[in-house]
Amino acid sequence: MIKKKLLIIMSNSDPAQPSSCYAPLFQATVAAALSHDVEVVFTGLSGQLAIGDNAEKAEVNLESHRTIHDIIKEAHQAGVAFKACNTSLEMAGEDMIEEVEERVGAAYVINEAMDENTVTFTY
Repeated sequence: MIKKKLLIIMSNSDPAQPSSCYAPLFQATVAAALSHDVEVVFTGLSGQLAIGDNAEKAEVNLESHRTIHDIIKEAHQAGVAFKACNTSLEMAGEDMIEEVEERVGAAYVINEAMDENTVTFTY
């Protein structure tokens, strides 16, 4: 049996509005905890989450000071693979968060999304 992969493309989730980033990362974590292969690609506006301390500055809970980076760390620990689109990172140099395992291009994202064994969610 061929295992399906969940590909989550985060393109329009705005780090300036952390609540828009929470749901896709939470869904990725749950899917990984259910033993699915899960990959999150940061691109477009959401590419900022892979750069420097942007995810650390994005608080989702002001009382506990829980950040988007905290959620990314939990997802990574659950088995989620994180990648970032080269186009989003052109200005960032090598200043990426450690959970991002690889830089990828548009061709990679398209090929993965078109694969018949991949289910793709976009945010």
